Amino acid sequence: MTAPPGPPPPLPPLAGGHAGATALRPLLNTVLDALHTGARDRGGPLPAGGPDTVTARVTAALGDVLPDHGTGDHEALRTLVHTLTAGAADPADPLCAAHLHGPPLAVAAAADLAAAALNPSLDSWDQAPAASAIETLLTRTLAAEFYDTPTPDALVTTGGTEANQLALLLARERHGPGLTVLHGANAHHSVPRAAWLLGLPPTTSLPTPAGILDPTHLAEALAAARGPVLVTATAGTTDAGLIDPLEPIADLCDHHGADLHIDAAYGGLLALSPRHSPRVQGLARARSLTLDLHKLGWQPVAAGLLAVPDTALLAPLAHQADYLNATDDTEAGLPDLLGRSLRTTRRPDALKIATTLRSLGRDGLARLIDRTCELAHHLARLLDAHPRFELHAPPTISTVLFRPTHTDDTHLAALRRTLLLGGHAVLGRATADGRLWLKATLLNPHTTARDLDTLITLLEGSTNR
Repeated sequence: MTAPPGPPPPLPPLAGGHAGATALRPLLNTVLDALHTGARDRGGPLPAGGPDTVTARVTAALGDVLPDHGTGDHEALRTLVHTLTAGAADPADPLCAAHLHGPPLAVAAAADLAAAALNPSLDSWDQAPAASAIETLLTRTLAAEFYDTPTPDALVTTGGTEANQLALLLARERHGPGLTVLHGANAHHSVPRAAWLLGLPPTTSLPTPAGILDPTHLAEALAAARGPVLVTATAGTTDAGLIDPLEPIADLCDHHGADLHIDAAYGGLLALSPRHSPRVQGLARARSLTLDLHKLGWQPVAAGLLAVPDTALLAPLAHQADYLNATDDTEAGLPDLLGRSLRTTRRPDALKIATTLRSLGRDGLARLIDRTCELAHHLARLLDAHPRFELHAPPTISTVLFRPTHTDDTHLAALRRTLLLGGHAVLGRATADGRLWLKATLLNPHTTARDLDTLITLLEGSTNR
């Protein structure tokens, strides 16, 4: 005789609702423990052994990714989070300094947990009532930091690439598909790529003999251009953190009737520091401005913005779908969110940013910015005084280019990979003045002078091999 079936297993708990916090609390303890043990097992800025070794470790730890029977919440979290952490390149480690990939503040990560638990989607008001209001307040506030105009505004993006794409899209809608885009050879790769995606003519890359856009070359290009022109300047290049001469570029754009977009994904937040804001004088003269708070804003990815001096400039993005922004709903006062992005489903990334701003305030953010820039200058001074290293130039923001003396490019590239594959340090690479340089991008304000000494000692030992 067949036994009657037992009761079905309980359904897994949800993160939201009245019981969400109760369900999350023990799981968070498991996550935090796994973050701790994973970092301990990794032992350094990234795992040793290279791609094949890391893949083998992950494969062994996970086993069957989709088992017939689940292992339960705690085991799954313990295994996956530990494995991820043990195999991570951790930007919070002082020796992980290759890219514009910053360590997020704890308060921002905690706020992001709430966003994940509640899961608002900012494509219609009825999916995100408070989140949409927070985003509106945040974007207007941050845009007003750069534009002293009656109705400045900003869109939240996934980062600098999406913001640059939106800037070119808005310019195309203003001027048509024959728009000429001029930029320096130092511009981010997303600028010419955006022109390609949008069906614009290929962009014109102008020489940057000192790593920045030369106003003389720009003046010649503007004089020769026919039809509407968008000039893209850069405030914080990816390779060296250099800042184009923004005021002279803006003057030339005014003289020739060209639009100006400034990609300030890296350097834009310098404007919040009284000490460093003069470096980005001229940002307010741009028709559009790219910012990125997962760089010098210490946010979890993603936290980009496209700021404009007048919300009317965003009108070309307006879009209508009855199930999201029916005309009668909009006329009745429900906010229309669909024109705030090219994406439909969209996370409330404004929450973590707004939480950070409230927590730290203007002076707290300025302290972090000043501290980070000073660390870069300290490293540059150490390298400049060291007989076995050559400094390319004093840092403009927080990027330091250097190389061991008497080392050719082939050996320098191999040195970087040796440090990387050994799990000892994560340094970037950049080409300047026709040579390859190691790149330290300092974004961790908790880095100490002793950490920088450790980096130099590690480099000394590696160059001896």
